[in-house]
Amino acid sequence: MACELARRLGVVAELHCYDSPGALADAAATGAWDVGNIGAEPARAETIAFTAAYCEIECTYLVPAGSSITSVDEVDRPGVRIASAPRAAYDLWLERNLRHAELVRSPDLAGSFELFVDQGLDALAGLRPALLSNARRLPGSRLLDGQFSSVQQAMGTPRGRDDAGFAYLRAFVEEMKASDFVAGRIAAHAVVGLSVAPPASD
Repeated sequence: MACELARRLGVVAELHCYDSPGALADAAATGAWDVGNIGAEPARAETIAFTAAYCEIECTYLVPAGSSITSVDEVDRPGVRIASAPRAAYDLWLERNLRHAELVRSPDLAGSFELFVDQGLDALAGLRPALLSNARRLPGSRLLDGQFSSVQQAMGTPRGRDDAGFAYLRAFVEEMKASDFVAGRIAAHAVVGLSVAPPASD
């Protein structure tokens, strides 16, 4: 998406990679980037103006071998401990919505799987594509069917930027969905648990 946007604008895309979505969001106020690809979350919207989502990424749980948990609805119960990555979009959603289960956060985005295994936690929260990879590393573990949420992956600009530029970005995202560009990228990389987001409602 970023490279296609740059191509259309006739500029060279300079890609900045961050260790976590939280770090990318923090950098919005520093002028380090002009357009970011990140999950749209209320907490991030304070500093980032988001387009509508261009794709949705399923959020679910991985449970260890022998777990009695069979559905996502059974996870939010007293005594259940969930490994999660700090400030990931699904972590922010869980923080707002869990009523009974306990979130146990790793120090960084990459450490939640090790935390899940080392502490013998009841479930690992994450994005389905990543959890599929985690499941292959842990014999007998299972991904739960369904989802507790989905990350609304969008494009955003730091708040306070030019209104016309943001309007162009919003229109670009809608065109990329309608033209099957997004669907084509998902298919080309054979990503499971990722789907094209619906058209913007406004």
